[in-house]
Amino acid sequence: MLRQFGEEIWTATGPTVSVAGFSYPTRMIVIRLTNSELFVWSPTALSGELRAAIDSLGRVRHIIAPNTLHHMFVDEWQTAYPAAKSYAVPALRAKRPDLNWDCALEDTPPPEWSSEIDQVVVGGNRITTEVVFFHRPSRTAIFTDLIQNFEPGWFKGWRAIVAKLDLLTAIRPTVPRKFRMTFRDRDDARNAVQRILSWNTVSVLTAHGAPITHDGCDAIAHAFEWLLRK
Repeated sequence: MLRQFGEEIWTATGPTVSVAGFSYPTRMIVIRLTNSELFVWSPTALSGELRAAIDSLGRVRHIIAPNTLHHMFVDEWQTAYPAAKSYAVPALRAKRPDLNWDCALEDTPPPEWSSEIDQVVVGGNRITTEVVFFHRPSRTAIFTDLIQNFEPGWFKGWRAIVAKLDLLTAIRPTVPRKFRMTFRDRDDARNAVQRILSWNTVSVLTAHGAPITHDGCDAIAHAFEWLLRK
């Protein structure tokens, strides 16, 4: 259920999903803007209990699919909140034309949330294009799949071996090896990460990993150390 993480920001844990034979937990983030509109990031399955908690916070107006991989439950939210706008990167809009997309996520935030949330597109990756967000009031950077960290024992058997090789179970949160290997333009990715590091980040939230509650800039720099060094 919804848990407050910081000033005007909440998280919710959704059901575990299977992707390519691996089980992944799901996490949703909700930000309440100053006008009481809700910014719903990577929505999870919408239960009656979750909907009641969401509605008690404010009006759902922005449904965010933050990369080309996190879109599984968007249709449920579009049905439940038809007045909300749905946002996605162009590649996801092409991948899921069955969903009703209103706006493209770009390298600058739209006026609806620009005074409270910043964003940077990290593109040029063969697996996914991801938009990283920064919630100014709580000083929280929000990553989807580019930074991951699973607790020991989450994966079993041969999957645990693959996960270790992919750095999913590294001691500190980091960029999985498969993403490191699939950037077509590292200079562009490096520029995006440098913009992210210019944020005054204290906390970091990701879709797959424990929340980081302090030294957020240091955590991001560690995760991308392999990219930042030339």
